[in-house]
Amino acid sequence: MKLPTWLMRILLYPLFRRYVVMPGRSYAGPFYPLTANEVALQEGLETHVRYLAETIGERSIATPAGLLAGEQYIHKEFLKLGYDVRLQSFSFAGIDMKNVIVEIPGTTKASEVIVIGAHYDTVIGTPGADDNATGVAALLEVARWLKQFQPKRTIRLVAFANEEHPGGPWDSMGSCVYANSCQQAGDDIRGMLSLEMLGVYSSRPGSQMYPSPFNLFYPTVANFIGFVGNSASRKLVHTCVKTFRQFAKFPCEGVSAPDSVKDIARSDHWAFWQIGVPALMVTDTSNFRYPLYHTPEDSVDKLDFASFARVVNGLYSVVKEISS
Repeated sequence: MKLPTWLMRILLYPLFRRYVVMPGRSYAGPFYPLTANEVALQEGLETHVRYLAETIGERSIATPAGLLAGEQYIHKEFLKLGYDVRLQSFSFAGIDMKNVIVEIPGTTKASEVIVIGAHYDTVIGTPGADDNATGVAALLEVARWLKQFQPKRTIRLVAFANEEHPGGPWDSMGSCVYANSCQQAGDDIRGMLSLEMLGVYSSRPGSQMYPSPFNLFYPTVANFIGFVGNSASRKLVHTCVKTFRQFAKFPCEGVSAPDSVKDIARSDHWAFWQIGVPALMVTDTSNFRYPLYHTPEDSVDKLDFASFARVVNGLYSVVKEISS
């Protein structure tokens, strides 16, 4: 006999409480009109996403020219902001690829490093608007904001190649190449945020799904952003959720689950878990709300740029907090 949902929630809550309970309270108020700063942010985000997903389009190993164009666009945008840019080269399936890296030196804790990253490649056959032009757009707009901020810890902004690693092992991802190089250099990385699909939201009841049994503990409306980490990253997840909930007028949820929950590992933060670094994914939850994930229909017209801007505006506070 199948137990009712409410009873399953009561029975499992003591076991899952440490994974799903987060500090603060998710925003539940109305969505006010965007501020002038948020309007400018929305315009910047949309400009980046449209260039990556429409002007360039597919950025996969099947389209090396598109992959190169994505790298060059990110490089150019960092340079326009006045940053020095470093390229880290590696090869996959006979194709040369590059991670694009910017470093913002810290002040009083300069030896401690925070990494903010997003992958710019796509699945073969897709323009990758949500996956992951949105993550790259957020990375670039965070970079713009950081020009006016002096972090105590050093911040590294990294655009990764080959997160999709088609037909290859996970450790062929650009983020693994980068994380391993940091470990070899003895870098003191205190945390990493992977910006992974940030643009799809819905107010429709039943629009949000989860892997069981986590569906028992979270909202069924896809109007929030998620902070997703493993148990070892629990402190970082709690800090990010608490800060976002304190400063952002947008709903957010968090989870710090065991590594055995495979869906929590599906982005570049995984690479940092392998070297013992607390890391999490900031995400709209991908296929758990977006059925067009990894399809040719993952296009710009599916994105909610107003909500996206509210999320990135909240991420500014998160980046400020974890780099202090």
